[in-house]
Amino acid sequence: MSQEIQIETYAEVKSYKYTKLLLSLVFDAVGMLSYAVPFLAEFTDIIWAPISGFLLAKMYKGTTGKIAGVLGFLEELLPETDIIPTFTLTWFYVYVIKKEK
Repeated sequence: MSQEIQIETYAEVKSYKYTKLLLSLVFDAVGMLSYAVPFLAEFTDIIWAPISGFLLAKMYKGTTGKIAGVLGFLEELLPETDIIPTFTLTWFYVYVIKKEK
């Protein structure tokens, strides 16, 4: 049996990091779209809240992802909190504050 070792180059890791940033910005924009439809805002938030929590938990592994998922879920359910960019703040925490590679 042979084992393959995958070595990611610095460019690949950096590209993946910024792909997550782009996805985070898109998902935050989707969360804020409920402001575009005033009467349907709370209904769309009920649908987006579990999706948001799931995506955060999948994008950011471990404890950080779980906590971000719960916070993202709550942020979408609570009224007038859609302005908080949970995905982008999580990315900032993971790649700037913790300096994960």
